[in-house]
Amino acid sequence: MNICVIGTGYVGLVTGTVFADLGNEVICIDKVKEKIDSLNKSIMPIYEPGLEEMVKRNVIDKRLFFSTDLQGAVERAEIIFICVGTPPKDNGETDLSFVEETAKGIAKYINGYKIIVNKSTVPVGTGDFVRQVIENNKTDNANFDVVSNPEFLREGSAITDALSPDRIIIGAPTKQVAVKLLELYATIGKPMLITDVYSAEMIKYASNAFLAMKISFINAIADICELTGANITDVTKGVGYDSRIGHAFLNAGLGFGGSCFPKDIQSLVHTAERFSYDFKLLKDVLDINKERVSHFIKIIRDKLVPAEPAPAVVSRGHKQGMGDLQGKVIGILGLSFKPDTDDMRDAKSVEIINILLNEGAVIKAYDPVAIENARKILPDIYYCTSPYEVADGADAIVIITEWREFKLLNMERIKNLMSKPFIFDGRNIYDTERMRKMGFEYYSIGRL
Repeated sequence: MNICVIGTGYVGLVTGTVFADLGNEVICIDKVKEKIDSLNKSIMPIYEPGLEEMVKRNVIDKRLFFSTDLQGAVERAEIIFICVGTPPKDNGETDLSFVEETAKGIAKYINGYKIIVNKSTVPVGTGDFVRQVIENNKTDNANFDVVSNPEFLREGSAITDALSPDRIIIGAPTKQVAVKLLELYATIGKPMLITDVYSAEMIKYASNAFLAMKISFINAIADICELTGANITDVTKGVGYDSRIGHAFLNAGLGFGGSCFPKDIQSLVHTAERFSYDFKLLKDVLDINKERVSHFIKIIRDKLVPAEPAPAVVSRGHKQGMGDLQGKVIGILGLSFKPDTDDMRDAKSVEIINILLNEGAVIKAYDPVAIENARKILPDIYYCTSPYEVADGADAIVIITEWREFKLLNMERIKNLMSKPFIFDGRNIYDTERMRKMGFEYYSIGRL
């Protein structure tokens, strides 16, 4: 099939590349010329395992193209995917301005029957909105249909998720329209559910909200474990063995971040309010998640403040505050919001590091892939080339992102490099007993 994907962000680039790899001819469109120029040189705007190789292969095979020519792409396409950003407004409502702009562009160049697919995460009713925008702005008397086909891609495993999804949701106005999407996905061979457009739009939000609820729930349980002496690791194992619950998303820690869960939950709460429903449960999910950083900082402060103060060190370009952690050299392992991505959107590292800086700490940090993106947000810290450089002279190490390489470190070497052997593990990646036997002052989440 001839496919047009509008937007070369995370969803658009992965979606277009995977469809090309399945044998379709795909043009990915973006209005940012610099991004398109880079993609045409096989320079990826994001880090995603396996993506660069797949892009290069399909460009060479002439199935995948990158362009700013919206007119040419729309005119030749049978199916047009809208994969643009849907950021939150200050009140939590989803900003549909990019979707609206895209719909107007499609309307301007539509020249025959097209299937317009909302791939972006959008509130219930956006399909109607897109249809109305195109109807009001089209210059050709062409027919079209609007479909909802939400994505369920996890950063760090997006290629696998796209090629082997748990399910494919197609929200279409008629069965005839749905059949066209079924043909597109037929080679994947995974369960497909055909619904109305409204239900498909809701499924994405409901899925993310439920997963976020599991995370906040287990973090609340972890707090109770700390108070009672229970071990959250054992608790989650026991709970997860229940087939009705499962182990997924039951990892206690610093809570969820990234570009999806926070904004999607806020959007669903706002949608509920529009229909006069007070979604108290999801508000509590957000509140619990918001409290994770302050809870973790309190653990760090309570354990480090009684220790002898380290000599003051002035960080680059940062005027130190006079807080409780004045002069403490704190090493940070992990900056991205999750492993296997360079995405810094709503990353817990940003909030934690800024608090530590404001309390006078000197920050040394390492991340396998996110340092360049982090520099733009956190300019006043030292960036290191390895975890061992981070540990050198540090009064404490803080684990923020559970990169696999951090689980395989030579911890004896780490301890010998540190000024004081304090480790604060925000992701529970180490065994408590082993760490303490090695001589670390080790503190984690929900485990004494």
